[in-house]
Amino acid sequence: MSNTAQLVDFPLRRPGQPYPPKQYADFRSREGLVWSHMPTGAKVWLVTKYDDVRAVLTDPRISSSPRHEGFPSVGRTGGVPNPDQVPGWFVALDPPDHDRFRKALIPEFTVRRIREMRPSIQEVVDHRVDGLLAAGSEADLVHDFTAAVPSLVISALLGVPHVDRDFFEARIRLLVTMSSTHDQRDQATREILRYLSRLILVKQKRPGDDLISVMLASGAMSLQEISGASMLLLIAGQETTANNMALGMVTLLLNPQWIGDERAVEELLRYYSVADMVALRVATDDVEIGGQLIRKGEGIVPLVAAANHDSSTFERADEFDPGRSARHHVAFGYGVHQCLGQHLVRAELDIAYRTIFERIPKLELAVPVEELAFKYDGVVFGLDSLPVRW
Repeated sequence: MSNTAQLVDFPLRRPGQPYPPKQYADFRSREGLVWSHMPTGAKVWLVTKYDDVRAVLTDPRISSSPRHEGFPSVGRTGGVPNPDQVPGWFVALDPPDHDRFRKALIPEFTVRRIREMRPSIQEVVDHRVDGLLAAGSEADLVHDFTAAVPSLVISALLGVPHVDRDFFEARIRLLVTMSSTHDQRDQATREILRYLSRLILVKQKRPGDDLISVMLASGAMSLQEISGASMLLLIAGQETTANNMALGMVTLLLNPQWIGDERAVEELLRYYSVADMVALRVATDDVEIGGQLIRKGEGIVPLVAAANHDSSTFERADEFDPGRSARHHVAFGYGVHQCLGQHLVRAELDIAYRTIFERIPKLELAVPVEELAFKYDGVVFGLDSLPVRW
């Protein structure tokens, strides 16, 4: 691979440095794209401008499938699983294969369907707040609330018993930590898929009002594919929402004038863009993006947090300002792979923020912001813990 672009270090998150990484602004100021190398040593194109990121995510000559040579991986282990390894991991499929899964699942994630789910989400949130109040006047909000709420919601949606929440959370934690070993990831994947395969057999005999039963009834997927798709939905529904929720809690506690403003959710999604490095891609043909020729087989990393902090699209992009119009952000991706559960995420965040600040009006951080434990080693950015008191 030959090109004239300057090679830069990959902007991994590091303790003590701001998020999104400050290098993003420098990358955006350059002409064309930025040529970098992953922690694995592989060379990739970093895409940081808003228009360029949207172009990458919609160009049919750019693939989301790790089957193609040159597909990148952020960590030294893990990465996007090959559909041969985890059948049903549909975000790693291109159309038309991808469309088969999305068509079967979209009706369960429409605005109307999520609106119907709001009372059940409210019940989960109220129950968790009840637990916080009953336990005393301090808590780790990550463990006791922001990790629990999305875990319980997505489990109920899939038809996974709530009592198995700890089983899944422990294994998901290994899968979304970049320093986990191959053996740890493989073992966690096998255990999750084995559990889901057994659950699917139960649903075959006794279907219910849940997403696994819907997938079975659709006839669009094999049993193995339903296991993989369920695993994907379980991880996505848990990890991204939990991290968004925790970071949003901190920001609203520091900016209380925006508590209760319905515009805060959208701005928080833009501001943090926690799934910054998730949308990995590879060129399947020569393609030009932002004036830069990308050759077939070259990896591409569209950095959505960089796009969402592009000042040419969002004025004062590095400021938290729910008064702006942020609906066109790309925190959920863009194009055919745009996050299936985006309406669910919005509903969970809205209900969680409104409820906890109404019911615990004296909620405050128990430690300075500088002492909070952020997930610098996570595939998705977030918080490991959030000590609060009231």
